[in-house]
Amino acid sequence: MGMREPGGTWRRGAWFRTRAVGPGGDQDTNLRAGDEIGADRDLGPADGLSPDRTLGAGSGLGMDSGLGMDSRLGMGGGMGVRPRIASRPSGWPVLRTPKWMLVAGVVLVAGLTLAAIPHRPSPAQRAADLRGMVHDLNTDIESCAGGVSDSITALRAIQSGASNDVKTAVKIANLAAANCSPANSMPMEDLVQYQAPGSLASFHVQAAVNDLVTWGFPLAQRVQTDVAAVVTATTPDAVKGASAQLRKDQQALDAQRARIDQVFTAASTSLSAHVAPPSLPG
Repeated sequence: MGMREPGGTWRRGAWFRTRAVGPGGDQDTNLRAGDEIGADRDLGPADGLSPDRTLGAGSGLGMDSGLGMDSRLGMGGGMGVRPRIASRPSGWPVLRTPKWMLVAGVVLVAGLTLAAIPHRPSPAQRAADLRGMVHDLNTDIESCAGGVSDSITALRAIQSGASNDVKTAVKIANLAAANCSPANSMPMEDLVQYQAPGSLASFHVQAAVNDLVTWGFPLAQRVQTDVAAVVTATTPDAVKGASAQLRKDQQALDAQRARIDQVFTAASTSLSAHVAPPSLPG
């Protein structure tokens, strides 16, 4: 006869002891007489096991038991080893920059760099620029300057008695005055917008262009208006007053022309361009 253990149960000549798991943790449970542990006996709630932890017949550590695949020691348990999914290469192709594009980019950068380097023109180039500039200015001021000459010629003809056609003289003066206004003359408008070549910037020729604009408007226009006033004056006092104003405006016109001539003469001498200043009457 075997030795009895505390809490044990006698069964067929031996004492048996089992442990049941219940809601309160591990508990000692005595097997009653006639109980067997095997395929014909389930450990259920009467043995201290909770319904969800019952060890069914033939269950063992099967799929449906509390210690099966869903237990903490199974595939899904905290101590289980999770399978890893091998990384796969992306299905998108890797785009590569064509070599010709790289070469083109290098050429473009080199071209922009060379373009950014200041270019110093030669004296011959600057002389050519000065000649071209004076030609353009003569084209723009020609109609205004020619009107001044025509107005003075008509006035002298009236004063000398060579002509008494006052109406024609006034018409010439008024037309010449209109030709000196940028609002009425396309050439004068072009002169207002003219930009001197950058190669001549050291000679301050852009300031001379502005002086040329002022020569035409308002100075030359004032002279032509004075001519019309002199030829239409009917009394000695009116003639005297109009003639005095004409002389004053002519002096201002001549002073402006001298300032223009000085700039272009200095530039032409420095560059040996042999080019005369813009053609202005006086």
